Amino acid sequence: MPTTQERSGADRKYAAKAALRAAQVELVKLQRHVIETGMKIAVVFEGRDAAGKDGAIKRIVQHLAPRESRVVAMGPPSDRDRQAWYFQRYVAHLPVGGEIVLFNRSWYNRAGVEHVMNFCSDGEYRMFLTTAPLFEELLVHCGITLIKYYLDISKDEQRKRLKERHDDPLSQWKLSPIDAKAVKLWEKYSDARNEMLMRTHTVAAPWTIVKADDKPSARIGIIRDLLTRLEFRGKGEHRESPDPDVVFRFTAEAIESGLLAK
Repeated sequence: MPTTQERSGADRKYAAKAALRAAQVELVKLQRHVIETGMKIAVVFEGRDAAGKDGAIKRIVQHLAPRESRVVAMGPPSDRDRQAWYFQRYVAHLPVGGEIVLFNRSWYNRAGVEHVMNFCSDGEYRMFLTTAPLFEELLVHCGITLIKYYLDISKDEQRKRLKERHDDPLSQWKLSPIDAKAVKLWEKYSDARNEMLMRTHTVAAPWTIVKADDKPSARIGIIRDLLTRLEFRGKGEHRESPDPDVVFRFTAEAIESGLLAK
């Protein structure tokens, strides 16, 4: 006979699975509306290494039509890219009418990894912080719905997840030399995160923070946030709002109050 604790755990898993399915059904309705109306939706996912971006994106696109939904996960810039306008290579991946595009990391690489690892100059970094809000304001002005999520995890949780990747032969492909330095450079990444959020959180393109230590809660929270923020034809009674302790709009107070991992 299962123990009370085991039954409770099974009930929680069943409830989480049912909630995810209900949300994914609404995502399919959303995509149908996007295709019919020609909406252009770009969703940016940022966060520390192992923050859960891959898993969240996978649950979003799991049942969407692949021709009208794309995941963009770009590699290091080429020599030609380095000679171009910084945003140029990202423009080619922006959504056209009827598309939903999810960026698994984005132009914000410059404010995070590139800055912390000294892959760009201080001048390039400062220029990015000045021009990114202008770039995003132009996208929104030209009809793109831009939604930005920052997945925040604790230092202990990151260390745990990186070790799991190292120990799991099916996940080792996710590891990189940069990952090995993630925990050692925790404070520098925190400073870069704070500066990025403060400088690029705007009315046109605000940041939404996701507390991502609990993966299932983070995933359902992101999907529910998308569904509550976007109106679409056929929207059902799935009016569940995301848990405000998990998903919330960034404010400057979040840095000092401890809402963001230090």
